[in-house]
Amino acid sequence: MDRIPLHREWHGDPDSPRPPLLLIHGGGSTIQSNWGLLLPRVAPTRSVFAVELQGHGRTTAGDRPASFEGSADDVAAVLAELRLGPVDVLGFSNGGQVALQLAARHPSAVRRLIAASAPVRRSGMVDGFWEGLEAGTFDDLPAPYRAADLAVSRDPEHARRMFELDRELMLGFQDFPDELLASIHAPTLVVGADHDVVRPEHFVELAALLPDARLLIVPGVHGDYLGELLAAAGDPTLLARTLPHLLAFLDAA
Repeated sequence: MDRIPLHREWHGDPDSPRPPLLLIHGGGSTIQSNWGLLLPRVAPTRSVFAVELQGHGRTTAGDRPASFEGSADDVAAVLAELRLGPVDVLGFSNGGQVALQLAARHPSAVRRLIAASAPVRRSGMVDGFWEGLEAGTFDDLPAPYRAADLAVSRDPEHARRMFELDRELMLGFQDFPDELLASIHAPTLVVGADHDVVRPEHFVELAALLPDARLLIVPGVHGDYLGELLAAAGDPTLLARTLPHLLAFLDAA
């Protein structure tokens, strides 16, 4: 499978003794729209490495079908190119699914993993999710996501292709095999919100399927606890409450 060269950027303290923290955004997002509130709170204490996945932000859509496996391999290729690893990984939503695939397919690349609001079963989504996705069109893509993508891609059609890739990715989503999840030996923190688009009980199920996992369910909705653009709407309150738990997990021996 052809690799797609991902846009990547560094933030934070390059001399930090901590392992680099890799950020993998969710669907419809860019580095800034997903992590704009989180980055300035994390960067003072560690080196942070962020990517934009296939068709998002400054990364080309390419000609390849969207897949979590393909994106995980794209990320692994960047880490290998830069001779990075093992790194800590925080992946949100689709980015959390990519992060789980990265840990399974490239175990030497991942030291500790945070999978945030990441479903691994189709049944994990709340009622109406799949029907809404099936009926969705580009007109349903929230304006903040369009604006964020345009701000960095400079191409109005790029957001349309991003939407198509994300919709294709999720409509084609198949349950992650138990064997794949059992192969992930990186210590993992499963995080979700109590009013997420993923059912809270699914986070419990995922944590039970992983060999070395902890579970954190926080008050909120899909992404507000990470400061995500649409969910948090610029309010860092829930991020400020959640972030210490994430950093404590990453810093655990």
